[in-house]
Amino acid sequence: MAPTPRLAVGDQAPAFTLPADDGRPLALTDLRGSNVVLYVYPAAGTPGCTTQAGDFRDNLQVFADAGYAVVGLSPDPPATLAAFRATEGLTFALLSDVSHEVLTAYGAYGEKQLYGKTVTGVIRSTFVIDEAGRLTGASYAVKAKGHVAKLVRDLGL
Repeated sequence: MAPTPRLAVGDQAPAFTLPADDGRPLALTDLRGSNVVLYVYPAAGTPGCTTQAGDFRDNLQVFADAGYAVVGLSPDPPATLAAFRATEGLTFALLSDVSHEVLTAYGAYGEKQLYGKTVTGVIRSTFVIDEAGRLTGASYAVKAKGHVAKLVRDLGL
């Protein structure tokens, strides 16, 4: 498999319409006029993903006060995301990309290293999208623990 193309600051964020954890579709265009933090994680309910989601939940007001909407994205089906959201008390949308099309468009699905082996899967990533739909941040292979604090610092929040 060829390396997955990565997005960079200044690129137009790939458009999407995906089902959310509540079963309703959410499009990137629905969020126009707001800055968006789109974070990609491999699997709801796993230790790292639970830590990361909890960090976003616990800092959600910091992002909201600065005009950022937070949205999670994974390949999990909506029912799994709904259960994850309820269990962890998450108050932001979780989107489902079972086909990996949007994950691939963002460069967040492809070859990665896992326990010293090359595998194909979701690459934990975060994208910051401005009000016009352009990327102002694109971070790949981020760590689950501590990433939200780093993002808050990097955004000056």
